[in-house]
Amino acid sequence: DGATGSLLATAGAMRAAGLLLAWALLHPAATQQCHPASPGGVLRFTDRHAEIRVPALHRVPSSLDPLYGLVRRCLDLIQQNPLPTELLRTALNDPGSVRTSQVVQYELGYVVCAAVALLFTVAVPVAGMFFCYCRSRRRCGGRLRAHRRSLGCRRRCLLACLSFTSLIILISVTCAFVTSQRVKGQMEPGLGAVPSTLRTLRQHLANVPQGVQMVVDKFEVPRKQIISDLGGKRRAGQHPELPPWMNEVLTERRCLAGLSRSVGLSIHAQLKAMTYAALADLQDRAGDLQTSLHHLQILDRTARALAAARAELEPALRERRRRVVALLDDPRCTSCASVLGRAQSLELGADYGKVPSVEKVLKALAGLPRSDFAEMIRQGNGTFNSIPELAVERMAQVIQDLRDDLARTADKVQSIADGFPLPDYTRPVSEALLKAEDRSQPYLREVERFEWYRWIAGTVLCSIILLILACNVAGMALGAYGLSKREDPSDYECRGEAGAKFLLAGVGLAFLFSWLLILLVFATFLVGGNIQTLVCRNWVNQEIYKFIDTPGNLPPSMNLTRQLNLRRDSNLSSAYRECKSGAGLWEVLQLDRSYDLDEHLKSPKYTADFQKRLGEFTANLGDVRLLRSEGRQDLETFARSGADEVDYGRFQEEMKNPVVQTSLPGLARNLEGLQKMQRNSTVAGRLAAEARALWRMQNSTVQSQEALVAKLGESVQFLSRLAPHLKERVKRTLATTASVEARLPVQAQQILRQELGCFTRKELRYFAQYLNWIGQTLREDVASCQPLATALDNGRVILCDRIADPW
Repeated sequence: DGATGSLLATAGAMRAAGLLLAWALLHPAATQQCHPASPGGVLRFTDRHAEIRVPALHRVPSSLDPLYGLVRRCLDLIQQNPLPTELLRTALNDPGSVRTSQVVQYELGYVVCAAVALLFTVAVPVAGMFFCYCRSRRRCGGRLRAHRRSLGCRRRCLLACLSFTSLIILISVTCAFVTSQRVKGQMEPGLGAVPSTLRTLRQHLANVPQGVQMVVDKFEVPRKQIISDLGGKRRAGQHPELPPWMNEVLTERRCLAGLSRSVGLSIHAQLKAMTYAALADLQDRAGDLQTSLHHLQILDRTARALAAARAELEPALRERRRRVVALLDDPRCTSCASVLGRAQSLELGADYGKVPSVEKVLKALAGLPRSDFAEMIRQGNGTFNSIPELAVERMAQVIQDLRDDLARTADKVQSIADGFPLPDYTRPVSEALLKAEDRSQPYLREVERFEWYRWIAGTVLCSIILLILACNVAGMALGAYGLSKREDPSDYECRGEAGAKFLLAGVGLAFLFSWLLILLVFATFLVGGNIQTLVCRNWVNQEIYKFIDTPGNLPPSMNLTRQLNLRRDSNLSSAYRECKSGAGLWEVLQLDRSYDLDEHLKSPKYTADFQKRLGEFTANLGDVRLLRSEGRQDLETFARSGADEVDYGRFQEEMKNPVVQTSLPGLARNLEGLQKMQRNSTVAGRLAAEARALWRMQNSTVQSQEALVAKLGESVQFLSRLAPHLKERVKRTLATTASVEARLPVQAQQILRQELGCFTRKELRYFAQYLNWIGQTLREDVASCQPLATALDNGRVILCDRIADPW
């Protein structure tokens, strides 16, 4: 009984271990996967740019653009000559040797325009004097004419011509006013934009070191992200106001996202199916051992008990059969012959002394199990489930080493700012820009003063034209009104006379001031046209850059390549194109030694130590013992015990036979029925006595043996099902357990390498993102020479679009 209780207790422990395994299978551990394209793998840098920017100026669309286009087409007809490189070279290097014929040859179109303007300037006053002389002699109108039909037609034609002329003058003077105001409105901000652009460009160059340092300081973004991914650093006592257990919970949660914890969870998640299956199989075999031993013991004890009970029952049953047969064979027993045959067949049935003995098997299994399988499985399961914590412990040192590598990498990144070459080489550019800014101030003031005089002169002359237009309109209105009121068109009328005087006043003002207007128009046309054809047109097609780049065209004092400290193998055109395409300042300036930013931004320079340390790290995280040697010996002994060789079919055949061949209850009931039929009271009494004796034998002996047979049947049924597969299952379990124990360290190491490789690629992407961002920001923003190209484009917009076009 004590052994049976021990076996039952062990079986209960095995069931508890099974429940633990089932819970683990139903609650898989969470894993942290590394996905290259996940949004979490993209760093977000603060949108910081250069502190000083050169704003790009653009041409402002206007309703006068069609008029500007017409003027440019006229200029293309007037000035068809290309850029006069020889003339400009001579004028810049030796102004005294410039020949007038060269200038006239180039400005031939403007000379023709000047001749026309001079002719108009001379002819208009002379024509005015002749008109005044004729008028004083009353030879140019002033007399009343006799009314004729042709006189009205002439007057209407004159009115129509004056109206059309006045309309043209009105449109022209309106355009002149608008253009003059636009020139004035754009000249002031345009002139102010020149020093502002130069000053902003100079400040941009001065702020390059600060911007480079700002960009380098952004290494804090990937560094914090990598440290966050590394995790695994426990910091106890950060919340003294909390109880210790809560601090431990918070610390554990902070560690969950760390590399070491992630690796441990990944190993656990990928190997748990194999490990839990092996533990479950081992638990089944241990259960088979426990249950088989239990049933074999029952089988042995029950078979012995049944054999002993049969030996005890046999003489009593033989004596009872003799007595019943003798009674039924008595002549005084009425109708007893029908039951006599049944009574004569009353004998024992199943003989369990003939069944195979399991004593040899029990001797082989004596003392088993020598190991505690439930504790063994619990320990194996606990060791396997502790892999995440073991990974945290084993990887603590490498995590700290990686943190130290990050600190050293920050120093290496700082060398980008320390070794950036621009501060020493942008000084000539800054000095040239400052000199250009200072020298431009007097010229800009002169241009502003000239623009003020031009605006006053243009406004006065346009006002005079408006006065002439007003005289024409008043003259036509009064003349037409006077003619309509006269009864005789040939009569004198004061309103008509006043209209005629207004017209004469308009004519006089036109003769007096039109030559001044044409001079102003020609002066602005000459200046603005030459700016458009000589500078703007060649600026747009970059011919002016080619002229500047050609050696000898500029005097040594105007050597822009040297003043701007451009590369010796470069020039203004190539520098402009490179800056326009997004080159960095260091790529267009002349340095003592070449500076290759791409070489300084190669990832291996900063990630070699980090990558090498992760690549060389190894840790034994899968050394889990599922089955100790004692347990293995127990299972091997179980397989060799011969439990599968017992002929359980013999037991089943014997169990088909009843304990007694003839049913004792049936025979007893037959005797009770005969007792009622007897006339002889003595026979009737003896029949009743025999019936009671049979009932006592059935209830006391036979039923207890039948209960033992039922108990024996349960054990035989279990053992007969197990026996055919016993050795195969034990062999498979031992092989599976050994295989899992051998594969766990290997596969754990493979998963470790896989996870570390994934982590390495993820962190290297952070480095690559940061270094790419540095290169892009330095080239396109902080240390870009794009502002130089923008400043040149702004100069063209100011001179050509905002000044030359309105002129």
